[in-house]
Amino acid sequence: MISSSARTKLVGKTVRFKDLGLLIIDEEQKFGVGVKEKLRQIKTNVDTLTMSATPIPRTLQFSLMGARDMSVIQTPPPNRYPIQTEVHTFSSDIIRDAINFEMSRNGQVFFVSNRIGSLTEIQNLIKELVPDARVVIGHGQMPPDELEKIVMGFINYDYDVLLSTTIVENGIDIPNANTIIINGAQHFGLSDLHQMRGRVGRSNKKAFCYLLCPPLSELNTEARRRMEAIENFSDLGSGINLAMQDLDIRGAGNLLGAEQSGFIADLGYETYQKILNQAVTELKNEEFSQLYKEDVKKNELSGDLFVDDCQLESDLEMYFPESYVPTAVNV
Repeated sequence: MISSSARTKLVGKTVRFKDLGLLIIDEEQKFGVGVKEKLRQIKTNVDTLTMSATPIPRTLQFSLMGARDMSVIQTPPPNRYPIQTEVHTFSSDIIRDAINFEMSRNGQVFFVSNRIGSLTEIQNLIKELVPDARVVIGHGQMPPDELEKIVMGFINYDYDVLLSTTIVENGIDIPNANTIIINGAQHFGLSDLHQMRGRVGRSNKKAFCYLLCPPLSELNTEARRRMEAIENFSDLGSGINLAMQDLDIRGAGNLLGAEQSGFIADLGYETYQKILNQAVTELKNEEFSQLYKEDVKKNELSGDLFVDDCQLESDLEMYFPESYVPTAVNV
């Protein structure tokens, strides 16, 4: 099983598998194009299971067009509640109320700001707004031992607020932390926002996610659509809906090249899709016919093999002849 944290070692030149039978890839959205190319070489003749809460547009498109099988798990763990997600401008009142409420029920808060240089300034602001809050800073440039000590202290409830960069996205599971405030949310992708939001609400308590960004009217179209999507799709198991939105916003990209998102400008999306579907059908019926025996048989029986809708347009007037259609009786 390959997770995003172990990808460098397992796909490196020093690792050789003797008899690999099953490859499981977790957090697929974290892998870059170079790593995926090496994984593609590994999994040529290997059964592969890829898992992701929010698959990237290209991977999702592969599944939607039938090149990959896809299963969706939408059943949440028991005793979980949807995370209440709200988009706000940066406001001292919002920050103060969110932290005070969480502390009033003996909970803890994640505060995410992805600029290390601004963390100290935000820490001073939080201490000014909530004097009783015990705030600690953590980021990836710290020595590993020091960072581990800070995270363990937060887990042991030595601090009320963990002010950090996006390092909290990487698998931190703290059931007592049920409020997350994300500063500069417009700079993050949908996948990142969904993953960070998933750090809270991991117990039977109601959780809250506050996304701080400029007014929506000041954002560009894509950033505004991301903010609206993450706010609207906050139900449990809504990762697939967010991934579909991401596909719609960014486009499917060059499915066979290095670009993981973007529109098919040369052919047009519909034409590209049609050609791609025909190519997949041809491969299933010829090169991989043994693997898709049942599908081939169904297509042959239904007559759907390589058949597509046809539309004929002409400037000529074309009607059924009167001799073919009996004259209707006038009433």
